[in-house]
Amino acid sequence: MPGPKNLDPSSSPRALLGAELRYAREKAGLSQEELGAPLFVSGSFIGQLEAGTRRMHLEYARQMDEILGTDFFVRNCTAAAKSKYPDHFAAAADAEADATTIKEYAPQLIPGLLQTEAYARAVFWAYQPTATEDVIDALVAARLERAHLLTDPTTPLLWVVLDEAVLRRKVGGATVAASALRHVAALVRKHRVIVQVLPFSAGGHAAMGGAVKLMAFEDAPPLTYLEGSGAGQLLDDPAAVARHELAYDFVAASALSPQESLALIESVAEDYEHEEEP
Repeated sequence: MPGPKNLDPSSSPRALLGAELRYAREKAGLSQEELGAPLFVSGSFIGQLEAGTRRMHLEYARQMDEILGTDFFVRNCTAAAKSKYPDHFAAAADAEADATTIKEYAPQLIPGLLQTEAYARAVFWAYQPTATEDVIDALVAARLERAHLLTDPTTPLLWVVLDEAVLRRKVGGATVAASALRHVAALVRKHRVIVQVLPFSAGGHAAMGGAVKLMAFEDAPPLTYLEGSGAGQLLDDPAAVARHELAYDFVAASALSPQESLALIESVAEDYEHEEEP
């Protein structure tokens, strides 16, 4: 197993907190498991804090200062806690930015990393029909900023399984949906992402509970993010992560091949392009 990464404390508030936490823990002669025990969290959770893949919340910062005899973490936690993302997704967004591999099953919508601006805007208006333009603009900007992860030609590896319902749901209308699907197809043709489609004909499957995102890291344990309507849960329990990894593998095995999936995506996009908008 690779050793811990040497974090650059200047790279982000999370990296600063993580580097200091590792230093203070080792100075106190505690293992990650020993530090996690009085906090009722796992050793892997502490490892993710140290690696900067998890956000340190104020309640943990207070306990860290008390256990380690410091006053550093509460003083510096506020900056790390700020996020442009909704509270339920902030920690997952942090982890996503550090992941080397992301695997995702999307049951309803094109995943955020693959959305176009128009598609994202339509999604947010659907979620918040009474929001102001400024609120929607900020949400869209944050989502498009996340997509910059894909400007690197190789990292992270992104493997997505789209339920066929994603293709058939014309979010924003036929024109917006067609453009969004063409965008996904273009990323596939550039070999930047792997996309499969789980057809309706597959019937019941192992991930019918909802959206699942699996994230693997170079120097931290894997995480699973489960998302519902306005809620999310980031899991680090090895048994839970393994269970969701197995469910994803079953879904991918039941899906169309990447080549067949690309053909279906482009076919549906072409159908939308020939529709007349009301």
